[in-house]
Amino acid sequence: MIKKKIIVFTGAGISADSGIKTFRDADGLWENHKVEDVATPEAWVKNKELVLKFYNERRKQLNEVQPNAMHYFIASLENEYEVNVITQNVDDLHERAGSKNVLHLHGELIKARSTLNPDLIYTLKKDTIEIGDLCELKSQLRPHIVWFGEDVPQMDTAYQQTEYTDLFIVIGTSLNVYPAANLLTYVSAYTPKILVDPGTFNLDYINNLTHIKLKAAQGVSSLNEAITKAFK
Repeated sequence: MIKKKIIVFTGAGISADSGIKTFRDADGLWENHKVEDVATPEAWVKNKELVLKFYNERRKQLNEVQPNAMHYFIASLENEYEVNVITQNVDDLHERAGSKNVLHLHGELIKARSTLNPDLIYTLKKDTIEIGDLCELKSQLRPHIVWFGEDVPQMDTAYQQTEYTDLFIVIGTSLNVYPAANLLTYVSAYTPKILVDPGTFNLDYINNLTHIKLKAAQGVSSLNEAITKAFK
């Protein structure tokens, strides 16, 4: 029997329910830092020590949190469906919950990469990257994060995965925010879509959409019911 295909696209909301602050606060700061000071190529050139310290602190925070009910529910869907997770989040909570196919659009906090060759990517064996930590080409390691102003190299893969899905689920981000809005253009108008997010958005233009207005961890039961209904 051929399994139905599900794309699950996740944003900051699912990580927030585990205690991770991933977006800028209302005052425009990200963990008390200006984004342009810690999450841009220019910031890296200007102050490598500050950028490394910022992401070292994010890694420490990640070690103190756990996947929540929605992470585990998404992983459990693999028992019945072919599931691909596409996430804007840089944490590894999907993997820790058991998801096998996770595409990180914005990079991964637990990895580092070469500043000389972006294809040289390493899983970190410690929680920190320090000045003097080098790749095999003897260049400084940097966080494996897609910074503001950099290309998103995995977008083409995300588009390809999305084009042939039987169900498109978005959790913790709106369908009006890019890249979710871009991904949506690759989904057939006839394909059922489910959004789990407490926000109020203009979604009238989206066909076959079920909007569950709950936070991620609170929406597991409702999402399960919506999936069952979508495949009837």
